[in-house]
Amino acid sequence: MSNVHKSPFAALGSALRAFRQRSKESAAELSSAIEVTDERLARFENGQLRPSEDILELMISHFDLPDLEADKLWDLAGYKWKIDAKQADGPRVANNQPVMLMPFDARVVYTDTVHVMVNNYGVIMNFMQGAGPNGQPLAVSRVGMSREHAKSVLEVLQRTLNEADNPTSTTKFLQPPDADNKSV
Repeated sequence: MSNVHKSPFAALGSALRAFRQRSKESAAELSSAIEVTDERLARFENGQLRPSEDILELMISHFDLPDLEADKLWDLAGYKWKIDAKQADGPRVANNQPVMLMPFDARVVYTDTVHVMVNNYGVIMNFMQGAGPNGQPLAVSRVGMSREHAKSVLEVLQRTLNEADNPTSTTKFLQPPDADNKSV
């Protein structure tokens, strides 16, 4: 009888584990991506703990779940979602709290400082500008990734910089059309 109360979110935990396994990710990779400890993720997947709405939204986004699967997770978590009747395709509102939607912005943000944090689960880079109050660095972008992905980013960046520093080794220019017809 007491076993029933140990996993109040067993169905949610099973679904979360299934999505992680379907994406062929380790628990460490997922916990790093959503910035929770391995132990906390294990408690989510064991059904012992319900993720907050923010963490659940991060998981849904991370797995790029279609609306039907996302709605199933919200229901399993016990969060009651209501779609605004006036805007069937509009933002969802949980517990009558507004949802902030961030429009996609393709502008390039230039930085002059980077702060990198590394642990056993991944890498987080904070790109900053010295434009904050009193010249304090202001974070303009945060990027998190696995350690393996960080190593591949480093390789691509190094190769690209090398190619930019030595363009003749990779770039071949054609001679102008009149070059062969000029007399000496």
